[in-house]
Amino acid sequence: MTEELLTKAKRAASYKAVDDWVKDGMVLGIGSGTTILYVVERLSQLRKEKNWKFTCIPTSFQAAQLIVDSGLVLGSLDQFTEIDVDIDGADEVDPNLNCLKGGGGAQTQEKIIAFNSKKVVFVADYRKDTKVLGQCRKEGIPIEVLPLAYKPVLNYLQKLSPIAKPVLRMGGSIKAGPCITDHGNFLIDLQLGEIRDPEGVDKILRGIPGVVGTGLFVNLAHNVYFGLADGTVKTISKSKEHEPSSS
Repeated sequence: MTEELLTKAKRAASYKAVDDWVKDGMVLGIGSGTTILYVVERLSQLRKEKNWKFTCIPTSFQAAQLIVDSGLVLGSLDQFTEIDVDIDGADEVDPNLNCLKGGGGAQTQEKIIAFNSKKVVFVADYRKDTKVLGQCRKEGIPIEVLPLAYKPVLNYLQKLSPIAKPVLRMGGSIKAGPCITDHGNFLIDLQLGEIRDPEGVDKILRGIPGVVGTGLFVNLAHNVYFGLADGTVKTISKSKEHEPSSS
């Protein structure tokens, strides 16, 4: 799939999600990642063309900058503890709308925003549509950990399964040392192969002292929009009550 087709797919999914769920005056959760660029692009168009007003709650530093740079109103959970619609990207989504996120390291704030939203919508290109979590994101489950606990957490994770492979995420060529989250913590990527019980795995991981949160989003999403290579959009809803209105 060429970059041009990927962009087309991401834009199609993002625009449809916004058009289906966003209304004037809403408080919105704004996710992180490359697909969210097109969500904000569409919101900016609605602001200019229809004079619609939104308050946007960011899930990361990147999202906050994007909101401000696009001329949208930046808000916070201190102001709005309940969000109308949260639109976020995804690294992988299974048929039950369980999701694997955290490639950008923002999963903790993303999950807080999603948990406090009336409606949670994921947008992605078709490559992220998977039968079982773990098939697409080969790096594994992102886990945010307190810096003082990363060594014992790594040790514990290694013993979880014969195939478990936990790795401390490093900053790469742009930073010497580990990757640091927006909240000053470390990230561990845990390879476990296919994740057939995401709820059970998430519960085990969150029970480890020092773990702040995981990239497993279980029973949070109501709708998913996958942009396809031909420019159309595949939509999946949790149930009939969560399908968009035809009006």
